[in-house]
Amino acid sequence: MEQRHFAVLVVGAGASGLGAAIRLGQAGVDDLVVLEKAATLGGTWRDNTYPGCACDVPSALYSYSFAPNPGWTRAFAGQAEIRTYLRDTASRFGVTDKIRYGVEVTRAQWNAGAARWELETSQGPYTARILVAGTGPWHEPNMPDLPGLGGFPGEVFHSARWNHEHDLAGKRVAVIGTGASAVQFVPEIAPRVARLHLFQRTAQWVLPKPDHPVPGVERFLLRRFPALQRALRSAEYGAMETLGFGFRHPWLLRQVQKVGLAHLRLTVRDPALRKALTPDYTLGCKRLLMSNTYYRALTRSTVDVHATAVSSVSGNRVLGADGTAAEVDTIIFGTGFHILDMPVSARVFDNDGRSLDDHWKGSPQAFAGTTVAGFPNLYLLLGPSLGTGHSSAFMILEAQLRHTVAAVTRTLRSDRASVSVRPEVQAAFNAEVQAALPGTVYQSGGCSSYYTDVNGRNSFSWPFSTGRLRARVGSFDEADYEIA
Repeated sequence: MEQRHFAVLVVGAGASGLGAAIRLGQAGVDDLVVLEKAATLGGTWRDNTYPGCACDVPSALYSYSFAPNPGWTRAFAGQAEIRTYLRDTASRFGVTDKIRYGVEVTRAQWNAGAARWELETSQGPYTARILVAGTGPWHEPNMPDLPGLGGFPGEVFHSARWNHEHDLAGKRVAVIGTGASAVQFVPEIAPRVARLHLFQRTAQWVLPKPDHPVPGVERFLLRRFPALQRALRSAEYGAMETLGFGFRHPWLLRQVQKVGLAHLRLTVRDPALRKALTPDYTLGCKRLLMSNTYYRALTRSTVDVHATAVSSVSGNRVLGADGTAAEVDTIIFGTGFHILDMPVSARVFDNDGRSLDDHWKGSPQAFAGTTVAGFPNLYLLLGPSLGTGHSSAFMILEAQLRHTVAAVTRTLRSDRASVSVRPEVQAAFNAEVQAALPGTVYQSGGCSSYYTDVNGRNSFSWPFSTGRLRARVGSFDEADYEIA
């Protein structure tokens, strides 16, 4: 019969879940399984296949430090290449056979009496001593509930669920949202459509992207001399950290804004369009965007920029809040993800049957973004208050994995029943983070962003350096935890 109880159960086979499985395996944890609801691995890099999808962090940083890839073909790797990297890395470290596909976790509840997690899934029950949630924040698309959208007679889809069967050639297309995804796919589809209507609620800062093909000789040298690749990674980390210093000292970012304004001025000659595309907040307050083609695409004669939010849809007409309207055949949403109201939080319950959602009440909190008071033996990867506006998610993830692996191995080797963060420790950590946020660009930059939750609290951002994050999040101290 199929094994249903494990020492460790990992949910999700994206970068987070795969990293957890690899690191736990290297630490000697063999009684482990990864449950993945899809038919293949890859997480967000499996789901996002829109035209132009690529990383906005340098490739050398956007990878596991323990699995460097000397073969990146571009300075900023594309979606297919990143997904291949994840697949090859999983195979290389022997975790592919630990993945069970087509298994969606619908409920996970802690049983204090049995000291284990009890899961309900699409393929029956599972139990585990320890639960690692690698579901990530960039997973569930955010689809706005626009009045009249249900009656739209054409095709509607989100960029994270791109409909490749729908031919955009000759179509009139409305793009709603101007975030990181739209900046990448708009230049790809603009030459193909008959008319593109871009609805922009807020102008974005867009910097030039230092992307380029990596020459074969460079890839050879990186493969032949690993020290060169480590040096490249260190140099790129240093460059991103220099930018990150500005996120904590916003006046410096106003100097960087001059690059963005020059980029806009040199590309967009029409004064009215340039004015519509000029942000009115400090760079970094929203997610930093980079593109060499986005502004150019918006200058095409077949592209209309509507500097307004969308109020509703009426028949085949998309109506702007400012009274503008556009008749279209297709609507594409580039409206991001449920970053702070992740679906996993409604499916994970404590011993009393209260979910993470019930505990958080709209404002996610965790100790070191990883463990939650009242939820023993649970580890969240890429959890709340760890987001940076400039660095790699892999760097955050690996700090959490050091914390998680240390906690898990000590729990299993000492045969402890459970490890749960002390409520006062979690409260102190979050108070420290919240006290530091007002001085950062996330809070003082003059914008509204997805960093802010429904209660007006920034539950996403890390207000200190990534060096401090790696030291603080990456260390496991038993004094912070209640040991049963």
